[in-house]
Amino acid sequence: MKNNYYITTPIYYPSAKPHMGHAYSSIVADFFARFKRIQGYNVFYLTGTDEHGQKIERAANIKKKNPQDFCDDISQIFKDLTKTLNLSNNDFIRTTETRHKKSAINVWKILEEKKEIYLSKYSGWYSVSDEAFYSEDEIMEEDGKKKSKLSGSLVEWVEEESYFFKLSKWEKPLLKFYNENPNFILPESRKNEVISFVKSGLKDLSVSRKSFKWGIPVPSNKDHVMYVWLDALTNYLSALNYPNTDDKLFNNFWPADLHIIGKDILRFHAVYWPAFLLAANIDLPKRVYGHGWILSGNQKMSKSKGNILDPIEIIKNYGLDPLRYYLIKEVSFGNDGNISEEKLENCINSDLANNYGNLCQRVVSFCEKNAELKVGEEIKFNEDDNLELLKFTDSYQNIVGFIDKQDINSYISFIVERLFAANKYFNDQEPWKKKDNKVRLNTIIYTSLELIRKITILMYPIMPETSIKVMSIFNYSEKDIKLDSFIENNFIKKNIKLNKIGILFKKIDKND
Repeated sequence: MKNNYYITTPIYYPSAKPHMGHAYSSIVADFFARFKRIQGYNVFYLTGTDEHGQKIERAANIKKKNPQDFCDDISQIFKDLTKTLNLSNNDFIRTTETRHKKSAINVWKILEEKKEIYLSKYSGWYSVSDEAFYSEDEIMEEDGKKKSKLSGSLVEWVEEESYFFKLSKWEKPLLKFYNENPNFILPESRKNEVISFVKSGLKDLSVSRKSFKWGIPVPSNKDHVMYVWLDALTNYLSALNYPNTDDKLFNNFWPADLHIIGKDILRFHAVYWPAFLLAANIDLPKRVYGHGWILSGNQKMSKSKGNILDPIEIIKNYGLDPLRYYLIKEVSFGNDGNISEEKLENCINSDLANNYGNLCQRVVSFCEKNAELKVGEEIKFNEDDNLELLKFTDSYQNIVGFIDKQDINSYISFIVERLFAANKYFNDQEPWKKKDNKVRLNTIIYTSLELIRKITILMYPIMPETSIKVMSIFNYSEKDIKLDSFIENNFIKKNIKLNKIGILFKKIDKND
């Protein structure tokens, strides 16, 4: 089995600046990517921007820019955000790049050669905002306007010549695939939605547009451009240098291990994408995970609603790692999450300042005052010490299992439990009363430091910069953060000089 792992975010639509929902998808994907790397995997982590379609063309017209210049400007903002969020992505794909166009055209040609695409006429409801077609029963009327029941976006009636993909043909093969691959779509509730949708009957899908020009021209008919989703979904292949299937990247990383997406684009990824791939005889990805929305108040964030939370501002006020921790801990992965500055401040004070930061500073400070910042060579573990250390060693396979099932909630619960337990251990052992018993004093300090090291390994995918800072206590760097060292209970070198650590998290005064 290849020790490679390919993870992707959705490629973001640059019709407006990024918001907290975009940051959430990227941070979660980064969390999984970093974990798999410290587990020893060769990881390829992809993000990028989806830059074609009528929505982009209209937004560019409003700004009196040509679409390419418009995309260049906003795509750069998304690219800059990867640095701001400290993402470890290996690549940033843009659908306006030549490498992507070549890939998308190749997929189209295969589908056309296999007679999976035909020319006809489309009549129906279309949302420019969602770049999606909707059936009559998916439309509602609100304030005298037609809208999508799924997204609330405005729809308009479209009648034009279009190429169609024979989606209906793939209804039974898709259901068979879902049945044989029960973990292809997660969480379970999303899988049930998709299966219900497919069972209700699939209609052939319009895959080209003629009424605008901002897209990849259909190779056999330049009057048409590819429908944005057939174009966009191919990015997961084009970043691996497809159609060169002999390329090292493609051979190492396709099929993708995990597509992280928002639930609003689940249908495209869990129905259309696998259908395109089945029809083109390309291997399907291993999993699609549709997470919930980040809500502002009780609504999804969107430019039209004017309720966008800017991640840049939050980071300026509170720091990046606290935001990463808060989003991963407080938003139950798979469900919608309602975030607020008050909840973020409570999280920083309780979990980070009082719990993790306090443990690190307290143990190192005690060691400075009572052991000259040295780890004593003579140690002898007793039942209490072993009990705490083995909680980690014995849980190793469970922790790996949490990640492989995308069970972030259980992963973070384990960390929080172990943090409380580590603080309790230090309190209960009362090392300040053991100064005359050098071996016992050394052992309590050593055990506490090992607990900090193990917790920090688990914290690293969530808060990389903070974790690197904590590891510097032991003169370790980022390359020393390895999951297999987590199993060892006697890892820290004896008789080394420790480094002092400053305040990790500034407590927020609620009276300010």
